Amino acid sequence: MNITALSEELSQGKVLLFNKPLYWTSFDLVNKVKHLFRHKLNLKKIKIGHAGTLDPLATGLMILCTGKETRNIEKYQGLPKEYIARIKLGSTTPSFDLETDIDATFPYEHLEKSGIVNALSSFTGVQLQIPPDFSARFVNGTRAYKLARKGEQLELPPKEITIYNIELISLKLPVIEIRVTCSKGTYIRSLARDIGLKLGSGAHLTGLVRTATGEFLLQNALSLEEFERNLVFL
Repeated sequence: MNITALSEELSQGKVLLFNKPLYWTSFDLVNKVKHLFRHKLNLKKIKIGHAGTLDPLATGLMILCTGKETRNIEKYQGLPKEYIARIKLGSTTPSFDLETDIDATFPYEHLEKSGIVNALSSFTGVQLQIPPDFSARFVNGTRAYKLARKGEQLELPPKEITIYNIELISLKLPVIEIRVTCSKGTYIRSLARDIGLKLGSGAHLTGLVRTATGEFLLQNALSLEEFERNLVFL
């Protein structure tokens, strides 16, 4: 496909699948793709939006929409998400992940596979989940994570979410690995916290990969390097 035809296709609307790099924000990825379009295709003005934020400490599937396809972003955002999460039992952090240091430790040696599986199964279904203080939720017009980083104590209201499926895929205490399929708005960090509470042992998230959004799969996504190399062949 020549550059003129590709530019027209992108303006009309296209869905692009990326594997977000570790430590990048979702907006970092969008800005990088815009930069490539400007400098590789000479597209000075083109709409690009992402359909579902990933934390900097997470990797995996991100859907980007271009041109007129940005009108459908909410549709993609509403699709179920699948994640592979690595959780460390026996310790907690204020952010529920590795962004902050461990603030408490708990026994975990007594935990057995059957009890962990039973605890996980209790999270399936519709429920109210309290978001992390270190999140992008707004509190009086300010992002919650900005207030949390200043040491402010927040009381974020719970949000209704749905866990469609949750399964244990690896157990090497104190670390477990789970696969989760869930609704929009689910915080896997909060799920890790709640799993720790359920087990009476504390827990925090140490790794997260989004593997699917609806029918869109991580295995079909491109890294930024692959995208740049193959840009003219999209």
